[in-house]
Amino acid sequence: MATDALTNTFAALADPTRRAILARLAEGEATVNELAEPFPISVQAVSKHLKVLEHAGLITRGRSAQLRPSRLEGAPLKEAVEWLEKYRRFWHGSFARLDERLHE
Repeated sequence: MATDALTNTFAALADPTRRAILARLAEGEATVNELAEPFPISVQAVSKHLKVLEHAGLITRGRSAQLRPSRLEGAPLKEAVEWLEKYRRFWHGSFARLDERLHE
């Protein structure tokens, strides 16, 4: 069964290590070794996380000599935010109605 881009994005974001990797890449590109540094897991495990992020389109991996720096790609995150925005408006409306009821 094929999955859509939004499903891949949310699946990739479901893991806290991958979210931390994206947070680090928001500061600028980094190699696998640089990304693995703060984690108590192997470089190979970080590399597997990078493959998931790359499959979801959240990062791209370049080539510079022997290095393969990763960089953040914002388009899939923008898509996720746009999808979530509908629900944010729903919750704001619900909270506003609750607030009105509490003030009655």
